[in-house]
Amino acid sequence: MSAGGHVPVLAEAVVKALSPSDGGVYVDGTFGGGGYARALLEARNCKVYGIDRDPQAIAAGDAVRREFGSRLVLIEGRFSEMESLLLGNDVRSLDGVALDLGVSSMQLDQPGRGFSFREDGPLDMRMEQRGPSAADAVNSLDERELADIIFKFGEERHARKVARAIVRARARAPIERTLQLAEIVAGVVPASPGLHPATRTFQALRIYVNDELGELARGLAAAERLLKPHGRVAVVSFHSLEDRLVKRFFLARSAIAPKPSRHAPAGPSRSRPSFRLIERGAVKPGEAEIAANPRARSARLRAAERTEAPAIPLEAAA
Repeated sequence: MSAGGHVPVLAEAVVKALSPSDGGVYVDGTFGGGGYARALLEARNCKVYGIDRDPQAIAAGDAVRREFGSRLVLIEGRFSEMESLLLGNDVRSLDGVALDLGVSSMQLDQPGRGFSFREDGPLDMRMEQRGPSAADAVNSLDERELADIIFKFGEERHARKVARAIVRARARAPIERTLQLAEIVAGVVPASPGLHPATRTFQALRIYVNDELGELARGLAAAERLLKPHGRVAVVSFHSLEDRLVKRFFLARSAIAPKPSRHAPAGPSRSRPSFRLIERGAVKPGEAEIAANPRARSARLRAAERTEAPAIPLEAAA
């Protein structure tokens, strides 16, 4: 367990996937409670740069930083911008990158942050605590935009009903509290075993407000450019949208292009693979970890190792 009571998910598997070495330089791109950073620093005499867009996480991580001294450097910012953030620390290449996606336990457990539908708080959800909030979205976007967001980012099949209910409710009074929104959603989404009716809607709004999928795509590309040959990236995701994006990214950059048909004209040559998959499929938590930390149940770890080939431009990998 790390700072603030946060339990890092699949920490042993992440360390195994990254295979840290003495003298290596690593990034924990979603520092949170410092779980992965601590695990790497305890595993080897290496250096870790902990990046987090949440200023509260950086402030809380000061205790971890004091424990490891100069071996841990904390940086407030987005992991998608790790190249420029690290350049400010004169770092131009890495031996490994760890990413733990989504909302952290610490953020969920603070009602004032507005991530949870189980406790009342302001409808916020901003990881950086600046910019438009979830309340701004639900009170300003039109019904079609809301339905598209809830369907795309929450995979909620009742998205149109939810959007319609939100628009009706906000016509009476602004939607500004988490329980207020949760009650609106529960009024139109049928209950299902083990899943709160508002789960997918809250997920969708959080992803939208924080541009989480865009951040992930840009962050993976940045890691690809920064990693040395044989450097590794390990990504823990918690829902299908994230996992699908990570899977496709690694496959697009690790698959050997099929030989062209002898009957077809020669096309442009594909780039050499820039990654080698460490495991063919996703690594999942065991029963013991799920029992100790129920939030680990949906976690999936995918990892890959950089080859000596240059990074593949996004358009070439598409």
